[in-house]
Amino acid sequence: MPAQHPSSANSLSVTLQILSIVFYTFVAFICIGLPIAVLPGYVHDQLGFSAVVAGLTIASQYLATLLSRPGAGRLVDSLGTKPAIVLGLTGIAISGALTFLAVMLQEWPLLSLGILIIGRIFLGIAQGLIGVGTIMWSITRVGSEHTARAIGWNGIASYGAIAIGAPLGVVMIEKLGFLSLGAALLLLALLALLLVRNKPSIAVVRGVRMPFWSVFGLIAPYGLGLTLASIGYGTLTTFITLFYIDRGWLGAAYCLSVFGVCFILARLLFTNSINRFGGYSVAIACMTIETVGLVLLWLAPSTGYAMAGAGLTGFGLSLVYPALGVEAVKQVPLSNRGAGLSAYAVFFDLALAIAGPIMGAIALHMGYPWIFFSAAVLSVMGLMLTLGLSRRKA
Repeated sequence: MPAQHPSSANSLSVTLQILSIVFYTFVAFICIGLPIAVLPGYVHDQLGFSAVVAGLTIASQYLATLLSRPGAGRLVDSLGTKPAIVLGLTGIAISGALTFLAVMLQEWPLLSLGILIIGRIFLGIAQGLIGVGTIMWSITRVGSEHTARAIGWNGIASYGAIAIGAPLGVVMIEKLGFLSLGAALLLLALLALLLVRNKPSIAVVRGVRMPFWSVFGLIAPYGLGLTLASIGYGTLTTFITLFYIDRGWLGAAYCLSVFGVCFILARLLFTNSINRFGGYSVAIACMTIETVGLVLLWLAPSTGYAMAGAGLTGFGLSLVYPALGVEAVKQVPLSNRGAGLSAYAVFFDLALAIAGPIMGAIALHMGYPWIFFSAAVLSVMGLMLTLGLSRRKA
């Protein structure tokens, strides 16, 4: 009997249900995006600290997200998805209030900086709670067969929100001043809390709660594949501007735009292919495309080739996270899926954390083109690991 595919009407209904939940991811990442381009300048120019301190202030949020992942997953599994999102939005509101207070106290730079960092920590914890909470809520709402779509749309919401939030933050500061930053975070979080209040919650899945590190061990092979592939993402977004400068080219921003457009288009058009062909097959195909794109960047003789390489890299990277994620969450019981998603997300966080120092060292000793060659080699390693996992399943 031929496989039964859902009708377009049913598919649209599933997508709309997912969108109604990942809306809270969109709000959270707007709040993450708003300060990202302006806060380093504030710490350096207004408070008078070094660029290193400015960088550490931004990094404190990502470190908080990474360290809070285990707790976020366990909280989602034990309390439920809606309470986790409510706690996350409350954290954003607190972050906004602290950011507002820090700007009010900028005449005392050290105190202002300390309050600002505490606010960043609340924002980082909120990111972990909302990211896992929205994906789990979506999966529970529409069924595990739509896991890839839930992860895919959550990613589109987060990347799209960052893309909107970062330039919007710059405009806000220019027009309204730094006080508007904290006020915007507070107001957006309160609005989202008001909207989520009447949204029906999903019952907690009962069952044995595995220790987080046991869940981590089951997820680790898939997470390692994600890390190896995602270093290409961190490499391109971090170093493409310096690569262009090194080659004497103009238009690095266009290269990033091509990467972003291809990334989002692939998720919009091909997420359903994960259900049709399986997570392993899609991940293997996408890692191959990513590798070709990174090699093209390594050998690029002109900006046209570089943009083509960035587009292929973005297209390939786009579905690696949801494709491997579908296979990863199958390894843990339903009652531990929140912890599984948190453990899986740690590996993406890790890729972004190590891409900068590793590729920076390679660029320093071998030149900027070689960072893309190195990322391509790591992508091939991820591809080989995924092939091994798919054969083990068979």
